[in-house]
Amino acid sequence: MFFEFSCDLTHTYVRRDENSGLTLIFSNNFQVTGGSSGIGKCIAIECYKQGAFITLIARDENKLLQTKKEIEKYSVNDKQVVLCISVDVSKDYEQVENVLKQAQEKLGPVDMLVNCAGTSVTGKFEDIEVNSFERLMAVNYLGSVYPSRAVIATMKERRMGRIVFVSSQAGQLGLFGYTAYSPTKFALRGLAEALQMEVKPYNVYITVAYPPDTDTPGFAEESKTK
Repeated sequence: MFFEFSCDLTHTYVRRDENSGLTLIFSNNFQVTGGSSGIGKCIAIECYKQGAFITLIARDENKLLQTKKEIEKYSVNDKQVVLCISVDVSKDYEQVENVLKQAQEKLGPVDMLVNCAGTSVTGKFEDIEVNSFERLMAVNYLGSVYPSRAVIATMKERRMGRIVFVSSQAGQLGLFGYTAYSPTKFALRGLAEALQMEVKPYNVYITVAYPPDTDTPGFAEESKTK
């Protein structure tokens, strides 16, 4: 099965100018973690096709540059930009905060953050190394907490924005062999529901996506251990 993402820019970010009476459509700034491959890459492409400015965030600088070139083929105007940031979003919050701040200084405040960074390990509970539980919680959960924490204040100040957490169907139902993975995706749902209550008064919205098995490099790697 494949995961589809709809990037409806004009629906989310349209404002009517009270003085002129004109409807203004803004160039939107999207930040995508895990953006060098898989779901993150596909989301970035779809948004770029609709005129968005894209910030790709991932660890592998070479893969980022390759993805940047591929995305730029879908440009719809000569003002669009694809910015690449090489950083591990799961390790150092201050570093994540600093690089995302620098990205916003270059492209403007972020309108939508899509948290796609993630990894998986499969196996029976007692066969999985203990450090794998720690690593998956860091990447899949804190790897979404840190970028979200870095942009939420600006979204609240502007009274607009959306944060997307890419969970999994394994984040709705525990599955055999996914004792290290499923809890990290369940955690995203709890974070999203609690955070939505806090930010809704500021016109900031939270989305959780629950894709099924998806044809990505990460899924291919995961399948080797099944």
